Amino acid sequence: MRFLILALFLVFNLEAKSLFSNDNQADSSVYIGSLKDLVIATQKTRGLTNSYMNGNSEALLLVYNARNDMKKAIGTMESTNLAADPVISTRATNISNALVKINSKAFKMKPAEAFEKYTQQIQEILMLAQTVSTRASKNLNPFGKQASSIMMDTMLPLTEYVGQLRGFGSGLAAKGKVSTADLEKIYLLISQVKNLNSQLQSQMKDLTTKYSDKFPKGIASEISAINDDIQAYISYTQQFFTQKSIAKVGADSYFTTGTRIISQIIKVYDITNKAILEDSKGWF
Repeated sequence: MRFLILALFLVFNLEAKSLFSNDNQADSSVYIGSLKDLVIATQKTRGLTNSYMNGNSEALLLVYNARNDMKKAIGTMESTNLAADPVISTRATNISNALVKINSKAFKMKPAEAFEKYTQQIQEILMLAQTVSTRASKNLNPFGKQASSIMMDTMLPLTEYVGQLRGFGSGLAAKGKVSTADLEKIYLLISQVKNLNSQLQSQMKDLTTKYSDKFPKGIASEISAINDDIQAYISYTQQFFTQKSIAKVGADSYFTTGTRIISQIIKVYDITNKAILEDSKGWF
């Protein structure tokens, strides 16, 4: 009788949790967590470097702190089993070597050139994220597949475009002037942020509705807060990044606001990744 009750319990809960533990999914969770750390640290390095080279001397120490965070993230990635995948390993090594090279030369470049070099490597990291998602997906549970796809394809790119807006905008604010080409880039970034934010809102609503048992109760509020703050950041940017009012924008405050938004996205990323790790444990 007790065996029958246990069997029925498992049947009714298989949708909520897999039967057996999934070590591959657990390893993927560690890797995508450190991959996120690398993206964020590289974004900070890029933005702070741009701000420093445009006249904000207070950003120098923060540049070196961000560079150290990059090293830590790469070290964690290299410690996982997933790093043994030859394709993933080759791409990660190329990124690591390129970042070391850029860090050694960044202050000798023009600000726009350094910004672009870091941006190129962030794009490489995002491509690595998609590679990880694709190559690891066959070993993930249904929830893990859907959740990691959102994290890799939407959340990380959204942090990147908010990061570009933050870094580029704070650099312009430090310089105190803006060209027509600068404004065109600002509004292109705004468009990309809008589109990815809309995608995130829709995808996470579907995921948290389908797998509500895997998320804390306040997840909907966290996702809504991202939307509200992104809308406010965009509105502020549209209001003050003009030929006439750029001087009113504080470089540090603009950078800090962008950082806060990225931190909110990362909080949801971390909550989702924690759910992936928990889902990997299974019943046995």
